[in-house]
Amino acid sequence: MSDLAESVESMEQLALVWRSMVLDRDADADVRDLPGIAVRWADCRFAFWNALTLTDVGADARLLDERLAEAAKIMRSKQQPGFLWVFEDLLDETARATLETSAEQAGLQYAFPGTGMAGDLLPVPDPVHPDLTFVRVSTDEQLRAYADLNSRGYGFPLEAGRDGLVGSALWKDEVHAYLALRDGVPVACAGAIPADGRLFVVLVATDPQWQRRGYGEAVTRKALHEGARATGLTRATLHATVAGAPVYPRIGFRPNSRIAFYGLRD
Repeated sequence: MSDLAESVESMEQLALVWRSMVLDRDADADVRDLPGIAVRWADCRFAFWNALTLTDVGADARLLDERLAEAAKIMRSKQQPGFLWVFEDLLDETARATLETSAEQAGLQYAFPGTGMAGDLLPVPDPVHPDLTFVRVSTDEQLRAYADLNSRGYGFPLEAGRDGLVGSALWKDEVHAYLALRDGVPVACAGAIPADGRLFVVLVATDPQWQRRGYGEAVTRKALHEGARATGLTRATLHATVAGAPVYPRIGFRPNSRIAFYGLRD
């Protein structure tokens, strides 16, 4: 795949997987595909389930201005905050150069960076970590623990993660979601779900007090190992935070597009 093709793949994987995640949270969620914008908005307290992404390939500065204005208008119409995902490599050079200014003019505020990643890396060996055992999420109690790890890892209130995940059948049945346990206590988690011939890694988190010990990498490898074993898929995709970006290349992922996350300006 060319770098641009991998960036398109990264955006399309987000739109596909987030549609399932958002509809799992709320069957009446806003999952419209508008010109140049994919809306994936559950309007719940878990901000990651409230998302928009730009879908044009090669948008120039003028088109970018239009899309950002429309995205901000949609976000202002919602009750709960969320994020606009901008895959920067899908913009042309003029649009990339004006992105920050254009976003500010639209009433958007830069939140944090990310990176799309992918690789033909499966299968991976079943991981072993001296501190950890692994368990697949199959009960409401385990899913609540998974939600709480994400809230702690990303700095959300516990109620936010629970609002996004607790009660989900998808996360217990279709996502290969794993908890890493240290002395029986959940300390990290990762999930992987089949999506259009790929295994998409989603919601990786480590309890802040247990970070930088390899726990996130180990549980991600577990989700990939079990997901690949169950599906036979050989390609995997994900979207990395700053904390995860140095970790995933060790598993075999290759970075593609930079991602800029925006929220509404206060």
